[in-house]
Amino acid sequence: MSSTRSGRRRRRTARALWLFPVPALALYLFFFAYPVVQGVQYALTDWDGYSAGYHDVGLRNFTELATGDDMFRNAAENNLELTLTVVVAQTALALLLALWLVRTTRASTLLRAVFFLPTVLSSVSVAFVWRFVYDPDGGLLNSALRAVGLDSFQSVYLGNPDTAVFWLALTQVWFHAGQMMVVFIAGLQAIPKELYEAAELDGAGRLARFRYVTWPLVAPATAIVVAYTTVQSFKAFDLVLGLSGNPPGPALDILSTRIYTTFSNNQFGYAAAQSVVFMALIALLTWVQRRATGGATR
Repeated sequence: MSSTRSGRRRRRTARALWLFPVPALALYLFFFAYPVVQGVQYALTDWDGYSAGYHDVGLRNFTELATGDDMFRNAAENNLELTLTVVVAQTALALLLALWLVRTTRASTLLRAVFFLPTVLSSVSVAFVWRFVYDPDGGLLNSALRAVGLDSFQSVYLGNPDTAVFWLALTQVWFHAGQMMVVFIAGLQAIPKELYEAAELDGAGRLARFRYVTWPLVAPATAIVVAYTTVQSFKAFDLVLGLSGNPPGPALDILSTRIYTTFSNNQFGYAAAQSVVFMALIALLTWVQRRATGGATR
């Protein structure tokens, strides 16, 4: 009899446990899933964001994006160029810093804090600091070049359409390299020391130990850094506006700022279509990265 009661009690407890995810699931459906579905619906309309009514236009918004919107295409190219530059530079710099500071000493702990410090600042603060650095008239870079007699290397930086994205990438790398360094340090510290000792006994030099021990075993951390850095480069909205103003010029226009500008022009249906393409592009890049790093992380 007691075993029967105990079984019923366990079944009631098991059923009650299924109720715990309900609040989180409800919040997810209401604040994420429903807006996504609604955004896809609006992408098929010409809604201006204010009128009570609108017309269904089918795939016209997507057709215009693919064939006739040079500004959106320019923003996509800028964003992809920014992403590629930041992913390569930030991953390499973060790994170098992690290799340098992986040993826990007073000096390395202090330097880790110094390199991590920019991460705790707000994007707007970072943008305004670097806006002063890049200012062609009295900015820090040009003033420093002028002081050491290298006037010929002075530049307009963000005002040069051929190099503006790379200066934006430099700001982004300075902003987040310390954060990614911490991820790499955690990955490096998880590598057993015995593997390095065995490799050293086999006569492997520093480069060989890095190639055959460090690099394969730090691959999971690398996958995290690459994925997170990609997301950061697509979320550089406030950094771009802080550096260039609103709206940004064509040289610094990225997908998030282009979508924002379209919304500001009361083209909600068209902006929703841009957002759908934006989301699809991020999903595609994420899938490609997972495929590229999947073999290394297994």
